[in-house]
Amino acid sequence: QVLLVESGGGLVQAGGSLRLSCVASGRSSSPYVMGWFRQAPAKEREFVAAITWSGLSTYYADSVKGRFAISRDNAEKTVYLQMNTLKPEDTAKYYCAATDARYGDYDKPVKYNYWGQGTQVTVSS
Repeated sequence: QVLLVESGGGLVQAGGSLRLSCVASGRSSSPYVMGWFRQAPAKEREFVAAITWSGLSTYYADSVKGRFAISRDNAEKTVYLQMNTLKPEDTAKYYCAATDARYGDYDKPVKYNYWGQGTQVTVSS
């Protein structure tokens, strides 16, 4: 029903920045919540950030607070993740996710209906 496509990943030195983008397609309306998760090899998929439709409510994992910023453009059905002061431990495949659910726990993967294929972020030391 909703196709999500991420872009913007790549290789960057520690302390550098990257900006990820995720475009939703397949319908005219933008999902209520859009967010980002990441997964490193042999690790669980973990929550990174999420944002509600208005853009006024944002949620961040403790590990990225103060370094990452999530934003969205509903007209373009796009969510962004600005990543600053990147660390080697940020290395992972980053996945865009979306849901129309209007309840909490947006840090839980089970709450999301739609997922992108991911974009790789590698931070060297």
